[in-house]
Amino acid sequence: MATTTRHPSHRTPKQHFKVCFCFRRMFRLKVVEPPDEINTVFEEYSRDGIMSMDDMCNFLVGFQGENEAVTTHAQAIFDSTLKHLNIFQRRGFHIDAFFRYLLNDLNGPLAEVHHDMNAPLAHYFMYTGHNSYLTGNQLSSASNTSAIIKALKKGVRVIELDLWPNSRGDDVLVHHGGTLTSSVKLRPCLLAIKDYAFFASPYPVVITFEDHITPSLQDKVAKMLVDTFGDMLFYPENPHQMREFPSPERLKKKILISTKPPDFYESQDQRILEEAPHRLEEYHDKSRVNYKDDSDDEDDEDDTPEYRDLISIRAGKPKGKLRNCLINHNQVRRLSLSEQELEDISKNHGTEIIRFTQRNLLRIYPKGTRLDSSNYDPMIGWMHGAQMVAFNMQGGGHYLRYMEGMFRANGGCGYVKKPNILLNVNDVFDPKALRPVQTTLQVLVYMGDGWRSDFSPTHFDFYSPPDFRVQIGIHGVPADRNMKYTRTIEDDWVPVWNEEFSFPLTTPELALLYIKVVERDFSGSGDFGGQTCLPVSQLRQGIRAVRLRNRKGELYKSVRLLIQFRFLPNTL
Repeated sequence: MATTTRHPSHRTPKQHFKVCFCFRRMFRLKVVEPPDEINTVFEEYSRDGIMSMDDMCNFLVGFQGENEAVTTHAQAIFDSTLKHLNIFQRRGFHIDAFFRYLLNDLNGPLAEVHHDMNAPLAHYFMYTGHNSYLTGNQLSSASNTSAIIKALKKGVRVIELDLWPNSRGDDVLVHHGGTLTSSVKLRPCLLAIKDYAFFASPYPVVITFEDHITPSLQDKVAKMLVDTFGDMLFYPENPHQMREFPSPERLKKKILISTKPPDFYESQDQRILEEAPHRLEEYHDKSRVNYKDDSDDEDDEDDTPEYRDLISIRAGKPKGKLRNCLINHNQVRRLSLSEQELEDISKNHGTEIIRFTQRNLLRIYPKGTRLDSSNYDPMIGWMHGAQMVAFNMQGGGHYLRYMEGMFRANGGCGYVKKPNILLNVNDVFDPKALRPVQTTLQVLVYMGDGWRSDFSPTHFDFYSPPDFRVQIGIHGVPADRNMKYTRTIEDDWVPVWNEEFSFPLTTPELALLYIKVVERDFSGSGDFGGQTCLPVSQLRQGIRAVRLRNRKGELYKSVRLLIQFRFLPNTL
C-alpha cells in the first residue's frame, strides 16, 4: 500500500510504499516544473522574467510557427491562463504561467484545418463501420442499437446493417446471418440513426445494406426509410445515370442508402426467386423507360418511391476476374472487396485501383475469419484510395487507434480529403514505387505529467513509483514506417526524457504519428500508460501539449506529454 505525506520541515511531498510488514520504501515526489529547455525558450522570448502580450505574439510566430490570427490567439492564451493568477501577477506571463500555458489544451498538437468539402464524395476518406449493430464478436454477440449510437457519437459516417427476413417473412431483422448473434428489428436501428446521425458532424451519413430480403420486404423497407427520415433522405432522380457523386457540403444533414439495386441480383438466392418470381419480373419491367404502373390510384401507398430508387450509391461486383471490377463506366458506383481481395489484387494492379477510386467508391471489409471483431491494417486501403475502410468499432488494438488518428483530421467531422497524390489523373500514384524523402519530422519528447492524478498510487507498481518510457513511431506507407523508444525513467510520476527523434517521410500526406507510454514491468510485458495517434499532415510545429487516451480511445483527464514538433524540408 502506498501513502503520500508532507514532512513539516520540507515542502516536497513524499510517497511511502509498504514492502514488508515492518519495512517501507520512501520516495520524494518531484514537483512539476519546467525542464531546462523550456526555461531557455522563455528567457529568449521574455524580458526581465516577464512575457508580455507582444512577447507572446513573437513566440507564437518565431518559435511555434503560427501566422494566422496570432494576436487573437495570444489574447485567448492570456485570458485563459492569467485568470488563475492573483492580481499582482497579471501584468504578464512569468515562467510558471508560461509553463501552465504550454501544458494547456489551448496548446494542442493539431491545427484547426478545415478541408474543402465541395469535391465529390469519391475524393474523401470516410469514417466507416463494419456490422455496426454488433456489440461484441462476430459469432455470438448481441445486436443492439446502442452499438450504432456509440459509433455515430464517435463520428462514424458509414453505418452497415445486414437485412434478413424474420421467421414469418413479414418483417425485417438486422443480424449477422449464419451465426449465433441475436437480432434487432430494422425500425429501431433506423430511428437510432435518425436521432444521432448528426450528433458529432453535420456531414452525410451513409447506410450500407447487406440485403438478404425478398422484393416484398424491400417495399416495406422503402416505406420505413421514407417514414423515418423524410426530407433527410437523399436520393437522386436517376441514380443509375449518376456520373459524379455529390459533395459532402451539398449533402449536409442528409442520409444516403447504399446497396445493390434489386435488378443487379443476377445470382440472387434461389429461395427468393421461387417465392416471388412475378414480383421480380415486375421490377425488371419497371426498369423500362416507358413503363407506367396502371394500378396506381389515390388509395394505394405508391407515393413511396421504390426501394431501388432510394439507393443513391449503387453497389455491385460483376462476375469474373477481380480486375474486371475496376473498369470505369459512365455511371459511378461502389465496389466492396475483402481485405484479402484487396491485398491480392493490389500486388499487380495498384495504380488501376487508385484510378478507379478517383471517381468511384471502394469499400474494404474485414475477412470472415476475424470472428473476434479484430481489425486489419487500414493503411493498405487508404494508400490505394479506398474511401470506406470498414472497421469493427467495438474491437480494439492498435489498428483501431490508427483509424481514430486518421479521422482526428479535418476537425473530426468523419470526412478527410484525400491527398492530391491519390487524385492526380495524369500521374497516377504507385503505392509500390520508392519515392524520395519529402520532409523529415523531428519529435522532441520533453516530459510527461498527470498519471498521479488519474491513477491510484499502486496502479503501476506496489513497491515504487512508475518507470515510464515512450514508444513513438510512424505508421504510413511501408517506406515510412518506423518505431523508436525513449530511455526508461525510473521511480518518477513526472518523467523528463528530453530525447529527440527524426522520421524521414516519403509520403507525409498519409503518415500517422503513434505515441504510446509504457510502464516497465518485471514480467517484461509492460503496463499501459496511455496512447494517442495523430495525422502528421495536421501537426502544429512548436512545443505542444499532447493528451493521451486509454485503451478504449477515451481521453484521460490529466495525462499528457510535452512534445516539440518540427518539419525539415528535404534539401537533396
